[in-house]
Amino acid sequence: MSFTLFSDSRAALARDSLAGLSVGDALGSQFFVPGRRPEDFAAGRLPPPPWQWTDDTEMACSVVAELAEHGQLDRDRLALAFAERCEPYRGYGPGAVTILRLIRTGTPWPVAAASAFDGQGSCGNGAAMRVGPLGAWFADSATRAAAQARASAEVTHAHPEGIAGAVAVAVAASLAARARLDGVRPEPARLLAAVATALDPAAEVHRRVRRAAGVLGRPLAEAVEALGNGSRVTAQDTVAFTLWVAASHLEDYPAAIRACVEAGGDVDTTAAIAGAVVAAHTGVGTPGGVPDGWLSAREPLPDWLG
Repeated sequence: MSFTLFSDSRAALARDSLAGLSVGDALGSQFFVPGRRPEDFAAGRLPPPPWQWTDDTEMACSVVAELAEHGQLDRDRLALAFAERCEPYRGYGPGAVTILRLIRTGTPWPVAAASAFDGQGSCGNGAAMRVGPLGAWFADSATRAAAQARASAEVTHAHPEGIAGAVAVAVAASLAARARLDGVRPEPARLLAAVATALDPAAEVHRRVRRAAGVLGRPLAEAVEALGNGSRVTAQDTVAFTLWVAASHLEDYPAAIRACVEAGGDVDTTAAIAGAVVAAHTGVGTPGGVPDGWLSAREPLPDWLG
């Protein structure tokens, strides 16, 4: 059933998803600090605030700012925004720093993105980590979410797997936000199947999303063994696991973040991706949503976001 989604509703959904992304990112990043133990978090003891966010949040804020101002993405504008706002101390990988420096100094983004990894392009999880709010923005059309996610990925990730990771996350967030508007909770296997349908069957990301459906209901350790936990920092090793978490805990944001922390690996990014999808469905400060106390513990978002 089609419906009209006005800009203020789109913005509210995207902002909730961004809250879930940024809190997951900031909280997850705390477990790279010496002495911070996942066991403490599992026991209900939160790291002391403020929780600083990373490049995941910084880039996601640029995506949201672009959507808020223009309603859709322009790759040239987005590439320049990523490049000009890049603060390397936020945890950008060396490949991302190089690409963004090339763009900032005048290299066209298609050339800069294609130059990574000896011309193969990046299959990293960076395009997936920032795209959840875009999916929520396009809650009325998973097809449009997929197209815009592809555009958002291409400015930094020329490799098909890096692009597929972004498409998968955006479609999941779109479907999660749409289900929120419809007042339903998607059955986990159907959610993952719908995401897989949006992907190129030749992609490893597609195969792993399919595999994720097969381990629904299984222990976390088995899911990590089958899908990865982001420790290789690739879309293939990250996205299917985060969507398994999101599908399994779509009405329980804290449980989704706890699963990412317990799984280890690239915790800030897995928690950012899963958090963005789940918060698109639950919202903030609601039962099962992003806890207000967690949101206040997160470092404020950049002033330029508005």
